[in-house]
Amino acid sequence: MQFKKGGGITKDFKLLMEKTGVNTKELAELLNVSPQAVGKWMRGEGLPRSEKLPALADALGCTIDFLFGRDTASA
Repeated sequence: MQFKKGGGITKDFKLLMEKTGVNTKELAELLNVSPQAVGKWMRGEGLPRSEKLPALADALGCTIDFLFGRDTASA
């Protein structure tokens, strides 16, 4: 699967969620954040706190670098 690079979190954040089968509510519960926060990340209106990044990358099956468009080989 080809993902687009972008500023901030990858523009294909939603595709990563679909690829791993994680929905907004499940991801929010895994990271102990609100579903609204996850929605903001998906729309590019906000970013997760740095302490959430390792768990976010694990949940989405990628690296932190990939989340920020620095590594295209990890997803």
